[in-house]
Amino acid sequence: MPSSYDVIVVGLGGMGSAAAYHLASRGQRVLGLERFGPAHNLGSSHGGSRIYRQAYFEDPAYVPLLLRAHELWEKLTIDSGHEVFIETGGLMIGRENSAAFAGTLNSARQWDLDHEVLTAADIRRRFPTFRPAAEDIAFYERKAGVARPEATVTAHLELARAHGAELRFAEQVRGWEADGPGGRVWVATDRGVYTADRLVIAPGAWAPGLLPDLGVTVAVERQVMYWFQPEGGTGPFSADGHPVYIWEDPDGTQIYGFPALDGPEGGAKVAFFRKGVPSDPDSLDRRIHPDEIAAMTEYLRPRIPTLPGSFLKAAACMYANTPDEHFVVSAYPEHPRVTVACGFSGHGFKFVPVIGEILADLATEGTTKHPIALFDPRRVRV
Repeated sequence: MPSSYDVIVVGLGGMGSAAAYHLASRGQRVLGLERFGPAHNLGSSHGGSRIYRQAYFEDPAYVPLLLRAHELWEKLTIDSGHEVFIETGGLMIGRENSAAFAGTLNSARQWDLDHEVLTAADIRRRFPTFRPAAEDIAFYERKAGVARPEATVTAHLELARAHGAELRFAEQVRGWEADGPGGRVWVATDRGVYTADRLVIAPGAWAPGLLPDLGVTVAVERQVMYWFQPEGGTGPFSADGHPVYIWEDPDGTQIYGFPALDGPEGGAKVAFFRKGVPSDPDSLDRRIHPDEIAAMTEYLRPRIPTLPGSFLKAAACMYANTPDEHFVVSAYPEHPRVTVACGFSGHGFKFVPVIGEILADLATEGTTKHPIALFDPRRVRV
């Protein structure tokens, strides 16, 4: 007979590891399945840093989730002993009508979030690494910061195991069936078959293969993260004085970046936002090409002049995008025993702790107190 559990979690990246922890901490008998190793660098939960911010230009409806996520980052730090979050402050730069500025300001005002508005002169004075145009303006948020993806996944996995979860790595899921024999869910891997009362699927970029009838297209894009050693060293970019940032140009191009987090030799990280190419997760081009490095270098020079002092390294990752760029977090259509989390569209990691809590709610209770109507797959059929 197949091994049996209360809940099986498929995918142990950011969202799945958090779900496994929250479920196990509630006394559920949990099996976690991951096709790669723990805290691996082959999906979307690697690269050393992700931006956390509370005033959200994508949609103010996300703000309550971000406030809860902040509480859970703090709890995870205490419970795990890992440095999973660093508060650095955050700067959203753009023209007055840009999404990065106007959308963020609207969100902050709607939820009464603490913030400052800075002119171009203010930006140059307080954060001299930046060279904004005279027409640029910025939103500054003190509570923004850096989430550490590998440390977060590791912390959730360790705590899940400490609460009794069984975690299996290098075991690829080949298929699943809901409402199978005995009214349970069945999961087949390349090593065996397992059954449970409930199933949580958090497959990242592999969503198209595992969730074929979701009703929402999840398109995978290759993205590149870059690390540079700034001219004159990392001192001006240190985390105790330099914020995370998003910078939007009048043509809509956005970059995002971080302070120097990993010592004087680690450099500072920066990337384009949503400037990727369609890709297959199983054949992702992980090479970094000279023209990609040159494009980022040239883009940075007039805006953050000392940052592209010398190129250190780069890494490819993936966005799994929905058509409207909002998440899918819901019961699987027609299968109430199955909960899905996917399509995080390049802005999901900052929500990892609260998404884990939501997935545990849905899997054990069928509902959640958190506002997730925006993430219903029935909102869009593309």
